[in-house]
Amino acid sequence: MSETTPSPTNQSSHQTDHYEWANPGDINAFFGLMLDNIAGLILMVGLLTGFGFPADFAVTRMIPGTALGVMLGDLAFFFLAFSLAKKTGRKDVTAMPLGLDTPSTFGMTLFILGPSYLQGLESGLDEMDAAVRTWSIGIWCMVLSGSLKLLLAPFSNWVRATIPRAGLLGSLSAIALVLISFLPLTEILGHPLPGLLALVIVLTALVGKIPLPQKTPGTLGALLISGFVYYLLCFLPNTGYHLPAFPESISWFPNQWLEAWNWSWLNHFNDALAYLPIAFPFAIGTVVGGIDCTESAAAAGDTYDTRTVVGIEAIATLTAGVCGGVIQTTPYIGHPAYKAMGGRAAYTFATALVVGSAGLVGYFGWLNALIPAPAVYPILVFIGLEITAQSFMATPKKHYPAVAFACLPALAFLAMNLPGRILSDPALAEISLPQLSGDLVADLDTLGMLSSGFILTSLLWAWALAMIIDRNLVKASLVFIVASILTLFGFIHSPLPGSQVFLPFGPQSWSKIILAPEYQWKVMEFALAYMCCAATLYAWSRITKNQTISDSSFNH
Repeated sequence: MSETTPSPTNQSSHQTDHYEWANPGDINAFFGLMLDNIAGLILMVGLLTGFGFPADFAVTRMIPGTALGVMLGDLAFFFLAFSLAKKTGRKDVTAMPLGLDTPSTFGMTLFILGPSYLQGLESGLDEMDAAVRTWSIGIWCMVLSGSLKLLLAPFSNWVRATIPRAGLLGSLSAIALVLISFLPLTEILGHPLPGLLALVIVLTALVGKIPLPQKTPGTLGALLISGFVYYLLCFLPNTGYHLPAFPESISWFPNQWLEAWNWSWLNHFNDALAYLPIAFPFAIGTVVGGIDCTESAAAAGDTYDTRTVVGIEAIATLTAGVCGGVIQTTPYIGHPAYKAMGGRAAYTFATALVVGSAGLVGYFGWLNALIPAPAVYPILVFIGLEITAQSFMATPKKHYPAVAFACLPALAFLAMNLPGRILSDPALAEISLPQLSGDLVADLDTLGMLSSGFILTSLLWAWALAMIIDRNLVKASLVFIVASILTLFGFIHSPLPGSQVFLPFGPQSWSKIILAPEYQWKVMEFALAYMCCAATLYAWSRITKNQTISDSSFNH
């Protein structure tokens, strides 16, 4: 469903000079992207404080570098939109949005930052030293993840040309439904009066396209109305709502940088090494996500070079890490949504200024306290729904089952989310898997392996099914072979905590990354299953090679 991109030779030269980079739709797009990023920053701080991590440390040390990565990436995409407009002669080019990677926000905080902080406390460090150690581990994970993405960027165009849209956009819809749309519902419905009100306003204004009075942007209207209700409830007795605690002062980023930035994080490489197998799959996931986003943008009419898009996100992540950021950036998969709002390039420029200054100047601490989470999280729900709809609209109708198939591994991640948090909660340490029934343990193990690396699993499953629908069984068998190889190294179906990657065998000196014996058969069975599927499909293709397969054979 991508639009035909006009050739530069068919456009008069003055059209390029009049690229309409600022449009009324940029206002809605700005509040959508800006609040989406602010919501991500709020989410990061909230998840960390759930581990007892000092909120002030997160805001003054971790937020500035993280926000700087967003600022640099959005500025780069702002100028990239001008380049595409000049190349194509089109006036309606929409800039690629960039922001904090939502899966990484959950993954880094729940599997790396939070556990490493608790580990530091358990080893006898005080609260501040444990926080510094955790920060250093996060920086190393970011720097090395950015470097890995930079190495993978040159191959991204080849990946985009090889994998069908059902695979790329199917994994996209899985992320959109599970991480971006569903998980925020716990915060929204945890405060149902302001939360549901904000959700309905966002969906009515942005999905139903029914404008608010005075053409107020839907995202801003939801924030103002729901925020008013939230604060009103704070003054009523027995509601459970409380006024936030605001920071006493604003700390300017350079002061914090000079106070804390002494490159001491370089000394914590050995501490970070154990967490790299958790961080790298998320980095690879953002590369796949960047490819997905480029494909999604092309389906909406804006054809960017995939290598450039992935390269920009890699440099933004690397720069953020060096400056103390702990959450990687990625192109946002909501480009079609922002284009539908009428956004051009101004919205990314404005987002860069606001999010960057919030982190660098230091007033994010006030935003974090001032903006109620249930008033801003509905924006995430809208973005997820829009992406899912676009995934189907941009995919050939015959491949719809493949897009739906891609959502199943993501549902396994969703099903494991709450049990995983229960079993890892220090307050519930007395609960362990052996205490549960055998069938339940087996189900949890299976769901855990299915959810591990679900982004790549979703892509591979949808890719294979799309090839089967196209009756290209040989390519489908090759996809299953790739799945088998990835399984052997834990990139998908890892049975280890935090979806760690590993080596299936090797010298005893590598024991920390060699798969433990108790997990070997589980992994081998998954790998063998994929290999058997590949062999079956290849044999099937040889048997039917000289036969004519009628369409009716494939009808239900």
